[in-house]
Amino acid sequence: QAHLVESGGGLVQTGGSLRLSCAASGRDFSSSAMGWFRQAPGKEREFVATITWNSENTIYSDFARGRFTISRDNALNTMYLQMNSLIPEDTAVYYCIEVGHCSGYKCTPSSDSWGQGTQVTVSS
Repeated sequence: QAHLVESGGGLVQTGGSLRLSCAASGRDFSSSAMGWFRQAPGKEREFVATITWNSENTIYSDFARGRFTISRDNALNTMYLQMNSLIPEDTAVYYCIEVGHCSGYKCTPSSDSWGQGTQVTVSS
């Protein structure tokens, strides 16, 4: 139901940092678990991280854990992804979307309503 717009991507060198933002419109944001996914050229879209509606719990994929931090501000209808120690393998388009199910350290979205995403490119 929420309209989501990703921003904050760009070009950085290996070891650099980026902070992605996901701005949402609609009243469902504050009561929904949200997450980040990414898709590299020629690869399947993959789960990055998720956060519960009240920021009580988070789940990270193996490649994100220890380097990325997910957060949200419900008063601003915004979710964030702080990415540190970036490597070329992180190069992808990053998307935010409502999360519907998690099993172990992997989650799936609740819909197929993907937005434009934001491009992250890490040079070597």
